[in-house]
Amino acid sequence: TSTCTVADHEFSQAGDFLIGGLFEVHDMTEVTPEAITPEAIDCSTQPFIVANYRRLQLMRFAVEQINNSTQLLPGVTLGYEIFDLCSDTRSFPGILDFISVNESVRPWHQLQPLPGNMTSKVISVIGTYSSTKTRTLAPILTMDFIPLVNYGSSSSAFSEKVKYPSIMRTVLPNQQMIEAMVTILLHFRWHWVAFLFDNGEYSTDGADLFLKKIKDTEICLAYSDEVNANTNFSEMFQKIDTQKINVVIIFAPGRTASMVIQAAINLKISKKVWMATDAWAFNRKLLEMSKIDSIGTVIGIIQPESEIPGFHDFLYSLQNISGQGEERVCSQMCNCRQLTTEEIVAADPAYSFPVYSAVYVVAHALHNLLQCESGQCNTSTTVYPYMVLAELKTSNFTLLNKTIKFDENGDPEFGFYSIVFWNNEEAEEVGFFKMYPFVDYYINSTKIQWYTNGKVPTSLCSQDCPVGSAKLQNGIHTCCFDCIVCLNGTYINTTADPYTCVNCFATEWSTTASTSCRPRSVEFISFEDTAAMVTLFGTVGFVVVRSAGGPMCFLILGCLCLCSVSVFFYFGKPQEAFCILRLLPFVLFYTVCLACFVVRSFQIVSIFKIGAKYPSVQRWWMKYHGQWLVIAVAFILQVLLMLISYTSVPPKLYNETVLYPEQIVLACDINRAAVIGSLILCATLCLLCFVFSYMGKELPKNYNEAKAITFCLLLLALTWVIFATIFILYRGKHLQTLNALAVLSSLYSFLLWYFLPKCCIILFQPEKNTPQYFQGLIQSYTKTISQ
Repeated sequence: TSTCTVADHEFSQAGDFLIGGLFEVHDMTEVTPEAITPEAIDCSTQPFIVANYRRLQLMRFAVEQINNSTQLLPGVTLGYEIFDLCSDTRSFPGILDFISVNESVRPWHQLQPLPGNMTSKVISVIGTYSSTKTRTLAPILTMDFIPLVNYGSSSSAFSEKVKYPSIMRTVLPNQQMIEAMVTILLHFRWHWVAFLFDNGEYSTDGADLFLKKIKDTEICLAYSDEVNANTNFSEMFQKIDTQKINVVIIFAPGRTASMVIQAAINLKISKKVWMATDAWAFNRKLLEMSKIDSIGTVIGIIQPESEIPGFHDFLYSLQNISGQGEERVCSQMCNCRQLTTEEIVAADPAYSFPVYSAVYVVAHALHNLLQCESGQCNTSTTVYPYMVLAELKTSNFTLLNKTIKFDENGDPEFGFYSIVFWNNEEAEEVGFFKMYPFVDYYINSTKIQWYTNGKVPTSLCSQDCPVGSAKLQNGIHTCCFDCIVCLNGTYINTTADPYTCVNCFATEWSTTASTSCRPRSVEFISFEDTAAMVTLFGTVGFVVVRSAGGPMCFLILGCLCLCSVSVFFYFGKPQEAFCILRLLPFVLFYTVCLACFVVRSFQIVSIFKIGAKYPSVQRWWMKYHGQWLVIAVAFILQVLLMLISYTSVPPKLYNETVLYPEQIVLACDINRAAVIGSLILCATLCLLCFVFSYMGKELPKNYNEAKAITFCLLLLALTWVIFATIFILYRGKHLQTLNALAVLSSLYSFLLWYFLPKCCIILFQPEKNTPQYFQGLIQSYTKTISQ
């Protein structure tokens, strides 16, 4: 390997136990010519990173502080070997030095612990900052289970203990950074975002986690792109502006973020919210960049800067930061002669506590292994790296008022994020996001100076739908949609499903643009209803009517009384028995009534007309009691029709929920096809009765029974025509009252217009209520016809 001169105390210090340190003091950003011989890269020729050098000094300070402590590792000193890990692929000399035993590396088939004090050079390694570099070197350290306590590599991959069993870390993993980021996006309702990243492990892992995290949220990734030195930033920002994306996330290291921000300034990109991760949210060069305020508002998520007591004094106490010393490999070359202490103090303070706590985690593990609790350590104990790793996993101590411990994946169960706003070259804290012991966050948006002059910017593909409207996705993104108003009988629950208008239950109703359903009121005519009481009073009045007029009149009156029973079942809460008894008594006994009137009408015509011309027909009718035969046939036929109807499709309860959305009208569903036979029979009897009655219209003026029957039939027809019209136009709860009135009207039409005239003759004209009077009318009419 090539060698160079460096001050010994900068990168190495002797001690009873050595800790390795990996810091990217220099960073190789440009592709170097292909090497033709195996040699280490000269890190000193690469760009110098002051912030990483500051972290290197923080490790040295922590070691010195521990060595001066009488409580932690009393009587035991820690030493360190620190290497500048400037390359992802060519900085291996330091790593191989860490795992060497007596300046040599053991073959892989001899990995069992060596006897005596022969063990790896270091008991643990602190580092690194880059996730890509960690992924490269982790397998080498895993060979000997040398614990790598990481202070900056937040890729979620290192939580997989099967692949990386010896990695612990004091930096919060990307999963929690993404969770904090998504929480902020949802808090401000920024649902339409762009995500920029580079090809490093840190960035690509963040991009994958972000996609998974927003999958079941309202956030849509409108634009994502990998950024590098060859990116056409003009085209990229044009696409972002075309899609009206107002929030841009840069999940990348500081140098990549610098390229994007500088391009935004050069292209005069403004009116954007920029979300920064802890990789660049504290970057001083960006904070102090000229015209940085012109790009919009920058919101950062960082692990808060922790004040490390005594560290600044330690920095100011340093003399000759770089000087002459023994020869080392070039990855231990500082090349920082022009660097002042003030520059180190002012450098990006991010990851200070992770570096500081990483050293203390190793020290506490060693403290436990050496059984130093009694105030004196057992230095005769041989310490192997795998033993230190086991102790690291059970860490539980307090450092600067923080409880240091790890979960089963080696990730920290301590620390939180600060939410900051870039305000005049300062990162001003405006909130926090905590994971332990439970998730909690707070954002004071009033402290943020938005580029929109006080109003929180929006970033949406489509504006929110009005209340009571469902989203109809427009395109591939769920954030882009049209709004559809939910109709009557449906509602929208935006929490459960903002894309579907849900039908209300049959017992509920809703108006247009509803967000919930309301219970329907259950409607039926109770017995206490005024209309019901009037109808029932009329029915009771009908039942108590008494009259005379022979056996057939008695039969008609009896059947009319039995028909009236059906009226009582139109009121009260419907039941299946009610549905049956509403129709059965009325149809059955009204059929008998109609048959009686058919007979009466025929007899009238027979007496005055048929009897005169066809006396044999009249004699046959009288001999075989034709009137009772017709009545019996009609009754039996109707019984059979009703039996068939009720057996095949019996009436059932029915809830009317269509015509009146706010109500449930309790009703009976009677199948019209099933009762059509019964209705045809009744209609046929009515028609015959009307024909016979009409035939007797020119009978003697004083004998008006045929005319009375005709009028009753016309009144009956009018009643049911009116009811049928109402039935078509109205289906409310009062329909059953109207039905009961129609039944009652059908009964009273015969009672009033057929029997009442008879009663008047009996009471006021008794001389006309004699057989002699009727016989005289017949003889007189017969002479008139014969002439």
